[in-house]
Amino acid sequence: MSIYYINNQWISLNKFEEILASNCQVELNESAKEAINKCRSYLDEKIANSDQLIYGINTGFGSLCNTAISAVDLGELQRNLVVSHACGMGAEIPHEMIKRILLLKAIGLAHGNSGVDLLTVERLLFFYNNDILPLVFELGSLGASGDLAPLAHISLGLIGEGEIYYKGQKMSAKDLHLKLGISPLVLKSKEGLALLNGTQFMSAYATYAVHHCSTMWFKFNNIAALSLDAFDGRKEPFQSNVNEIRNQVGQIEVASYFRQIMDGSELLNRSKAHVQDPYSFRCIPQVHGASKDVFDHCAKIVEREINAVTDNPTIFPDDDDVVSAGNFHGQPLALSLDFLAIALAEMGSISERRTYKLISGTRALPAFLIENAGLNSGLMIVHYACAAMVSQNKQLCTPASVDTIDSSNGQEDHVSMGANAATKLHRIIDNCYAIMGVELINAAQALEFRRPMTSSSKLEDLFSQFRKEVRFLKADRNCHIDMVNAKNFVINKMKI
Repeated sequence: MSIYYINNQWISLNKFEEILASNCQVELNESAKEAINKCRSYLDEKIANSDQLIYGINTGFGSLCNTAISAVDLGELQRNLVVSHACGMGAEIPHEMIKRILLLKAIGLAHGNSGVDLLTVERLLFFYNNDILPLVFELGSLGASGDLAPLAHISLGLIGEGEIYYKGQKMSAKDLHLKLGISPLVLKSKEGLALLNGTQFMSAYATYAVHHCSTMWFKFNNIAALSLDAFDGRKEPFQSNVNEIRNQVGQIEVASYFRQIMDGSELLNRSKAHVQDPYSFRCIPQVHGASKDVFDHCAKIVEREINAVTDNPTIFPDDDDVVSAGNFHGQPLALSLDFLAIALAEMGSISERRTYKLISGTRALPAFLIENAGLNSGLMIVHYACAAMVSQNKQLCTPASVDTIDSSNGQEDHVSMGANAATKLHRIIDNCYAIMGVELINAAQALEFRRPMTSSSKLEDLFSQFRKEVRFLKADRNCHIDMVNAKNFVINKMKI
């Protein structure tokens, strides 16, 4: 099995996704180990030779930051921090997200500015490499002072408390340690705080979102192109000249992509009886392009974050400096997560409008894309369900990042709410896959009423692959099954 070594060099989002997808083992290289050990040794010496109060190391936490803790209690202080902060509620988060959190946490601590013991980082990677997944819950983080509650649940597993999934089985962390013959971690000074402070919960969702948005953009375009031909749409809105004079990079990219994938389409190139298309077709470059610009912008923010040190205090051994600051504040991610939600929901919204036009009984297409309409309802309620998902997306797009709430007796008086932005974006992504599936059902159905005319070779291939999963609707049937199959096709089988 291949090994990826964390060496504290810049990790691109593509490399991060490649590591996750490859199932390779992840280990620390020697330079990362040296950085971790150097910082830990410096901190031990600092504590031993100084009476200085250092936040979270020999003091309490939050509004208890001025309460001194004796040297003999520093380990217990860190354990108490973990167990007291493991207050997550709501649904369990997906296992994929837990894997991302474990890897991101190890990458962040490996920079050598956090003061953790080498064993702690290696234990995080041991959990990651062996699919040992502590239970983590959706609710509990305010997105500032770190993702405290979710990361506390991760840390519970490290110290042998809480529950864990191992090889698909849920068990107590204590039983897992006995099963594997390993000892739970005994946290040293600063370690609990380093584990709990940080933006890894938000970052896990953000990396997932950026990865999916980049592939969903292509899929939305491919399905929209099939809809354009099925609706007998015009090609002029995708010409290079009209798009280039707008000067928007994403718009130009969309138009170019459409010209490529629709090259050779009989339907697109035939004479049209109409001089204009509705905006949901005519403005695809402008709408899809704007979303693409957002995706690209947010990807840069997220990539910076996964290469950052986001716990507190931050330790600089070479400068003999321990700084209590605010790198745990999730505002960069919160704003980006909200922006991604809006950009993705808009692609779902314009997709639903194309679906609506396809079933509207215009342009020589039958109402609800079914023969003998009236006796058959056709795709009427398939669209109805799609509209419900689009409306839910709009509701979920209310930005979390403009919200805040006072906590910890006023010490934490402005928070990002990035964790809530993350979990609602995750729901929007899931909805958008279903919305794409609905548009594809309608586009493929409408295309069959255009025969013997054909689309481009690339879109005909998409149509053929889809027909292996969802057959033509001749008469009313249980379309829920078709919708589930279409969604699964878009997620797992659709080529881009």
